[in-house]
Amino acid sequence: MQNSATLDELDYELVAALQVAPRAQWQQIGRALGIDGSTAARRWARLHSEGLAWLTCYPLSIDGVSPILAVIEIDCAPGRLHEVAAELALDVNLVTVELTTGARDLMITAAFFDHASLARYVTFRLGALAGVVTTRSQVVTTSFTEGSRWRLDRTRMAHTALSAQTQRRTPGYGSIHAADIPLVTELSRDCRQSVTTLAERTGMSPTTVRRRLARLDHDNAIAYRCEVARFASGWPLSVTFWAATPLARAAEIGHAIAAMRETRMCYSMTGPRNLIFNVWLRTMADMPAFEARLTEAMPDLAIADRSMALWPLKIGATLLDPHGRYLRHIPIGRWADSTASGAEDALVDALRTRATAADSPTDR
Repeated sequence: MQNSATLDELDYELVAALQVAPRAQWQQIGRALGIDGSTAARRWARLHSEGLAWLTCYPLSIDGVSPILAVIEIDCAPGRLHEVAAELALDVNLVTVELTTGARDLMITAAFFDHASLARYVTFRLGALAGVVTTRSQVVTTSFTEGSRWRLDRTRMAHTALSAQTQRRTPGYGSIHAADIPLVTELSRDCRQSVTTLAERTGMSPTTVRRRLARLDHDNAIAYRCEVARFASGWPLSVTFWAATPLARAAEIGHAIAAMRETRMCYSMTGPRNLIFNVWLRTMADMPAFEARLTEAMPDLAIADRSMALWPLKIGATLLDPHGRYLRHIPIGRWADSTASGAEDALVDALRTRATAADSPTDR
């Protein structure tokens, strides 16, 4: 399928409205846009069926534990890139998988609930995967912004009319409980499902579903994302920058970058390149202009590297085709792999055996 489909102004306004209020009734969306609710629903159905726009969500923490995020760069053996990318894209703990230009073949963002799991993944998953040559990992220390907060901002009318629903959309403050996971998993597949449908698919009563949805919304425990295919968004270029900044100013600069119109993601990280941020741009000519504007406004910021996403194979835990169209969603979960765990256990046993042997008295 070629990337020939386009979005008209009303399509953009519809996406913008759903970014603000993803579970609002179609009648509410329609009133905000000045159209019938049925028209809004019909347009959304077309956009989604053509893979041009989609809605999903994911938990921000579970039982009060926020996941550890790691940005991992991967170099692949010649001819093995797509094979490696296709396998990794199915891992439930990977939020993004991108084929990129520059000094790495793949860049992934992975979520873990402890550092031991990160070490296990890098060592016994990536390190044992045929086609992977080298990896480089950094842990995210602060998330200044991420994709669920990016807006098309095509219309202020929808923002004003739906303001009652915007108050809850500042993700990052609440937590889901283990019992909420089936509900959040269903929401991640289609967050506009009715309470009745969610109840049927989770085995909960409608009353329980309503109560849990109200709590999740009140606590800002999940991040909703209404996305549009990049080529149809008006922002077709995705560029990631690695930068270094003085530690004393990292937070100030990170927040300033996060506030820029083009910024989709901005993290501080471990390592000498302590900031990473992704921006969407309209044309290739905007790339040097954006960088010049950035460094002029922030002279303490030193750009160390930049790369362009050639194929964002997985964004926001959603698989995309080469043109950025929706394929399917993979709910985010805890990574577990019996092969990797077995290899780690064998290494620990070997270390324990060696330590025991070293501690034994030497025969004389």
